[in-house]
Amino acid sequence: MSITNRLSHAAPDLSHLVARAGAEATEAATATEPARAGSQHQSHSTEGGTSSKGEPTTSSERTDMTSHTQNTQSQTPRPHRSPAQSQPQTRQHTRVDTTFDHFHGLYATRTLSMKSSPVRALFAVANRPEVVSLAGGMPNISDLPLDVVGDALKHLVETRGAQAMQYGSGQGEPEIREGICRVMAVEGVHADPDDVTVTCGSQQALDLVSRIFCNPGDVVMAESPSYVGALNTFASYQAEVIQVGMDEDGLDPEDLRVQVSAARRAGKKVKFLYTIPNHSNPSGISQTVERRHALVEEARRLDLLVVEDNPYGLLNLDGDPLPTLREMSPDNVIYLGSFSKTFAPGFRVGWALAPAFVRERLVLAQESATLCPPVFSQFAVATYLESWDWRKQVRVFIDMYRQRRDAMLEALEEQMPAGTTWTHPSGGFFVWVTMPDGLDSAAMLPRAVTELVAYTPGTAFYSDGRGQQNMRLSFCYPTPERIKLGVERLAGVMRRELEIRETFGVGPSAAGGARDYGPGPNSL
Repeated sequence: MSITNRLSHAAPDLSHLVARAGAEATEAATATEPARAGSQHQSHSTEGGTSSKGEPTTSSERTDMTSHTQNTQSQTPRPHRSPAQSQPQTRQHTRVDTTFDHFHGLYATRTLSMKSSPVRALFAVANRPEVVSLAGGMPNISDLPLDVVGDALKHLVETRGAQAMQYGSGQGEPEIREGICRVMAVEGVHADPDDVTVTCGSQQALDLVSRIFCNPGDVVMAESPSYVGALNTFASYQAEVIQVGMDEDGLDPEDLRVQVSAARRAGKKVKFLYTIPNHSNPSGISQTVERRHALVEEARRLDLLVVEDNPYGLLNLDGDPLPTLREMSPDNVIYLGSFSKTFAPGFRVGWALAPAFVRERLVLAQESATLCPPVFSQFAVATYLESWDWRKQVRVFIDMYRQRRDAMLEALEEQMPAGTTWTHPSGGFFVWVTMPDGLDSAAMLPRAVTELVAYTPGTAFYSDGRGQQNMRLSFCYPTPERIKLGVERLAGVMRRELEIRETFGVGPSAAGGARDYGPGPNSL
């Protein structure tokens, strides 16, 4: 794993763009950071006062554009008061910050966990054509037969347009639910269309599941590391995420037992386990068949619901699809799926397969959220499944992604500095890299973008700030040639970082506070 070459050419200097993007991200984060959430308010005060017009004010009234106040008592001289006016005051101030959001005091408490991404602005630079982005999990649909899709959509509009563009069922149209069951059958999942709820991608399915199960303070178990979009969804419902250890075989059932038992002894309500058994995002690890059986057995003993997220199940690059947790334990698993990775993400069609009672509540939640999922998208995907050999198309995708994965693994082997390790995914989109001691993936990202390569820092995939030594690399979208160039550039950045640390005697970075990079196209 030792490196063999340095970059043979100097990259254009994008430092001014990175600095400007970072400043914009900082300003955006300031507007939503919980520590500054009291921006237009004095959050605690035991007495009121008068406004500039002589009208009474209260402690909850906005103090727009007020400066930061840390003192508990004013430092300015006070006018002379009579003895009656000089009684001891109990007025107590807390920090008062500045915000420009006129509606700040109206937001629900749960919105305080919805943070803007401090690196999202950097990705505006990363998406420049000269930058090799190994960051985003965007499917490569260049091999999709767009002429066939176009003809199918044209026929749909001509023959059933009025129906396809009308309101529909909150559960989803019967035609697409039947097609979903045929797709799941390829992985051995036997399901009734009545048990399927169609959603706007599997991301909305996650939101609906969280909505119907999670009260503020409830606990969700998730593998470690875990999908950033799921972590942010759970946080938006004010759930506490406890992440369970993983190894090369997947999530550790013994650690799950320990973590659930400890949480329950502390009086916490553990609502469900969230896991991606196949080619996990971000680690690329797939649970072994033996580990899956052990996991569902442990969940039964713990009386713990399992939410199985399976967007990559059909994209096994080295063999047949692996058995699902849902098929092993139908009564205790909610299965989430999506057409985003095996067809096209723009239609936003996903689903949840759930036990009957759960399904009923999912439909109610869906109706309150969207009234009905997009009907035209459902008809479009159903038409595609009927008019095209979609299984052959999946095999085309598999061959294409396999070439990209192999190109990345080969480049990592050739280029990475000594002490770097990475996973070897059997499918999906991602490789999880562990860097040598002393490197911080979040701190290194601006310098990497300046060198025309981007990745996703590992801290995005933990709820507690871990992952500084990790990064997620995506092989799904760039060509093999671009992947090799990107890894070469990244290795050069890492070498220079290691040289700086060796020269100046800088040790490994200390673990910091949680960093939240927010959901978005570059963290999917």
